[in-house]
Amino acid sequence: MLIREMEAGDFDDWSQLWAGYNQFYKRTVEARTTERLWDNLIARTGVPHGFVAEDQGRVLGFTHYFFVPSTSDWTPRCYMQDLFCSVDSRGKGVGRALIEAVYAEADKGNASQTYWLTADDNVDARRLYDKVARLSPFIKYNR
Repeated sequence: MLIREMEAGDFDDWSQLWAGYNQFYKRTVEARTTERLWDNLIARTGVPHGFVAEDQGRVLGFTHYFFVPSTSDWTPRCYMQDLFCSVDSRGKGVGRALIEAVYAEADKGNASQTYWLTADDNVDARRLYDKVARLSPFIKYNR
């Protein structure tokens, strides 16, 4: 398995995974938002950064992440906003490899921490997250 930055030729695989990710979280993302996201990933603007996991020419998963300033740390924090793997690749190290790639980039960027959010009922993913990170006591509020 190869973890690498996204390339234009990944669009079809990525967009199928992106649709599955959005379906999992029961959300609708406007086409123009998806287009902007993809354009930024391919242009490597950093808004956001992204990786894919590839095996034998097939994209198995992706992650999108940002560096964000902090009011309490001198260095930025790394926020992994999205992480998703194909159903048939789960349990095979794809998610862990993508997280480790983000950790490596966070270390290169001297990030004070790397963090992400997930649904409390995302039991399968949380089994992995409990192995590679610490659960935060914070509760998210939004409007």
